[in-house]
Amino acid sequence: MIIIDYKDKRSIFEQVTEKMKKLICSGALEPDSRLPSVRNMAVDLAINPNTIARSYHELESEGYIYTVKGKGCFAASAEDILKLKNDEYFKRLKQVISEGKGQGFSEEEIKGLFEKALNETGG
Repeated sequence: MIIIDYKDKRSIFEQVTEKMKKLICSGALEPDSRLPSVRNMAVDLAINPNTIARSYHELESEGYIYTVKGKGCFAASAEDILKLKNDEYFKRLKQVISEGKGQGFSEEEIKGLFEKALNETGG
């Protein structure tokens, strides 16, 4: 399921969190499937349970998993995650647009900058 790369410059926490996100988004972990307990995951990976607990907390705060009291942690659906990410992305775009307007950019200038950024990123 998850393999820790001790040569990776990222922390074990970052690796676990990122790999869990990939498993959930790829569908390798079915929506609503129960995740291993913190203790079991820590034993399987031979790492500190606090690292797993922190990773689960991060994943929950980002909407990748949810907790049912007394039952454990479960994978969110890819649709739910995509909706959260779209909402988050839209909110950031609105902030950038508001900042631009606040600095005196016209709508046409903002659109031009947006188009330029899209073109420079291969979009």
